[in-house]
Amino acid sequence: MQLKLRENNMENISEYIGLLLLLIIIGGFIFRAKYPKIPSWSIMSFAASLSILSGLTPINSISDVIDWNVILFLIGMFSIVSIAENSGLLDYMAAMLVMRARSRLSILYLLSLFFGILASIMVNDAVAVVGTSLSVIIAKSLDLSFEPVAILLAFSITIGSTMTPLGNPQNMLIATQTNISAPLIMFLKYLAIPTIINLVITTYFIIKYYKIKNLKRSFFIGVPQEFIKNKKDAYISLGAVILVIVFLLINDFLELYKLPHVTSIGVIPFTISAFTYIFISEPRQILSKVNWGTIVFFITMFIATQGIWNSGILYGLLHILLPHIMKGADNIIRISASSLIISQLISNVPFTNLFIIYMHNLGYTQTNNISWITLAMATTIAGNLTIFGAASNIIILDMLETKYGATITYKNFMKIGIPVTLINFGIYIAYILIMFYL
Repeated sequence: MQLKLRENNMENISEYIGLLLLLIIIGGFIFRAKYPKIPSWSIMSFAASLSILSGLTPINSISDVIDWNVILFLIGMFSIVSIAENSGLLDYMAAMLVMRARSRLSILYLLSLFFGILASIMVNDAVAVVGTSLSVIIAKSLDLSFEPVAILLAFSITIGSTMTPLGNPQNMLIATQTNISAPLIMFLKYLAIPTIINLVITTYFIIKYYKIKNLKRSFFIGVPQEFIKNKKDAYISLGAVILVIVFLLINDFLELYKLPHVTSIGVIPFTISAFTYIFISEPRQILSKVNWGTIVFFITMFIATQGIWNSGILYGLLHILLPHIMKGADNIIRISASSLIISQLISNVPFTNLFIIYMHNLGYTQTNNISWITLAMATTIAGNLTIFGAASNIIILDMLETKYGATITYKNFMKIGIPVTLINFGIYIAYILIMFYL
C-alpha cells in the first residue's frame, strides 16, 4: 500500500515538473515575442537543463534521446546556405528574376514562386534572412509599401518549405524519425502541386487585400552580376545544392527498388557540405555564419520534449485530439487540427517532436505515409496564422525593425493570416484526400 502511494506521489511530482517545463517553453516564447533579443535556444536550453536535473530525462540516456541524424542534416544544409548567402548567389538570382518581369503584379507572383521554391531546398529560416533585405529593395523599386511584400515573403517561405524534407526543421524531423520510404519523393508526390497552387492563390489574395494595382514597365534593382561577391563560392554552393537533391533522389529510388541505400539521410547533406569546406575561399567565415543557434535549439529540444513526454502531462490532451490510429478524412482532419492548435502554444518544431513520439506510441509506423505527410503539412502551414507562428516570421520581423525601422503589427498579420491559413489548409487537405482515395 505504501509502495503504491509512493509511486502515485512520484507520478504526481513528474507531472508537476512536466507542466513546469511546458510553461517555461510557452511562457518563454510569449516573453520572447516582446523581447526578441532573447534567443529561442536559450529558452529551450533552460528547459532541457531542468529536465535533466529533475530526472525526467535520465542523464545516461541523453545521447540516445538526441537524433543525431537530424543534427547532421541541419549542419549540412546550413553550411551550404551560408556559402550561397556569403557568395551573393541568392541576391543574384532574385535580381535576375525582377529584371525579367515587365509588370508589378507579375513580379509579385514570380517572387512568391521564387521564395517558395527556394525555401523548399535551402531551409526556410535561411531564406528569411536573405529575403527580407531583398523584399525591402523590391518594394521600393515597385513603389509599394514594405508591408505587403514582407508578408508575401513570410507566407511564401512557409508555404514553399512544406513540400520537401529540406524545407524546414519539422519536415526534417518527420523524414528522419518516422522512417517513411523515399521521403523526398513522398513529400513531392503529396505536397508539390497543392504548394504551387497555394503560392499563386496566396499572392492573388494579398494583391486583392492590399488593393495593389498593376503597373507595366521595366524595373531595376541593380546589375545582377554586381550582387555576386565571390564567383567561385557561388558555383560551389549551387553545385552543392544540386548534389544534395540528386543524391537524395537517387537514394529514394534505391530504397523504392529495395537496393542498398543510406538510411540516415542526414549524412548526405553533411558529407557534401563537409567536402566543400576545403575548396571555398573563407571556410572559417562560412563556418561562423552557420546558424549554430538552431543546432543548439534542436539538441536541447530533444532533451526537453523527452522530459515532457516522460512526465505524461500532455497525454490527456493528445488523447482527446487523436485517441487512436485512424484512417481517411477523420485521421487527416484530426492531425491537422492538433497541429494547428498546439503548435500555436509550444511552437511547431517541439510540437512535431512530441507528436511523433505520441503517434509512434499509438502504433503509427513508417507505412502510414498519409499521416506523416499530413503532420508535416499542418505543422508548417500553422505558421501562417500569426506572426509568432513560425521562426521565419520572427526573423523577418526582427530584421525589419532592427535594419529598416519598420514593423508589421500582430493584428495586421493575423487579419490576413487567418483567411490565408484557412485557404491553405483547405487546398492541402482536399488534395491529400484526393490522393488517398485514388
